[in-house]
Amino acid sequence: MKEMYETEERKKCLLDQTELFVIDMDGTFYCGEKMIDGALDFLKAVVKRGKQFLFFTNNTSRAPEEYIEKLHRMGCNISRSQIMTAGDVTIRYLKTYYGDQRVYLMGTPQLERQFADAGIRLSEDDAEIVMTAFDMTLTYEKLDRGCRLIREGASFMATHPDINCPVEGGFLPDCGAICAAITLSTGREPRYFGKPYKETVEMIVDSMKVPVGQIGFVGDRLYTDIATGVNHGGKGFLVLTGETVPEDLETSAVKPDAVFESLGEMGKYLLLQE
Repeated sequence: MKEMYETEERKKCLLDQTELFVIDMDGTFYCGEKMIDGALDFLKAVVKRGKQFLFFTNNTSRAPEEYIEKLHRMGCNISRSQIMTAGDVTIRYLKTYYGDQRVYLMGTPQLERQFADAGIRLSEDDAEIVMTAFDMTLTYEKLDRGCRLIREGASFMATHPDINCPVEGGFLPDCGAICAAITLSTGREPRYFGKPYKETVEMIVDSMKVPVGQIGFVGDRLYTDIATGVNHGGKGFLVLTGETVPEDLETSAVKPDAVFESLGEMGKYLLLQE
């Protein structure tokens, strides 16, 4: 199975056709507080080739500014325009389609501030929308309130579908796992945002002014990172530094356009094309 992704000429061609690389963070660029070997070299190769990059993470437990600071500590300096989160996509959707509706947000204080600063009306008791995120401050009280509001008729939404968040030494239950508990209790399924959904692709295209056919989505997860590209007219580049292992390719309905051991290997292919 893996051999179909491994011809050198095909990899070089696909990378050459890509003008914007949308790079996942957890499990792709870093793991925990440690940058993955070769990740920074990949960015240098992208810049050297005259192409663009954008970091995109589904992880909504932190504000974008915190990710910028984290990358800075690792020796990677970016601007706010070079990073986007599932929180950004969700806020854009709410402001576009739901106006002044009240939102009960099951998220971290950092995400609450991001929503409030964007003008989203947050409420606990009379919310019309329950929005679930990667809430590392989750309590039983929060879970109970969210379920109660949904049973009373509130819309059920979630910033992203990730089940686990990769960290050094393993995984943490992510937004998708929290949503699964709510679904079991209420019988309701959420409307998801972030990767791999169309709202994410639309926001990236609008913000970066690059046609989707020239965008490559790079990440370690088939069902989010890779699906975002291959399901919406872009490309999906899988790296084997996080959740996905080669054996997963045999059973997955989502097939990447190319597989690389790491961002470091991708960078080497980019420079070979000169």
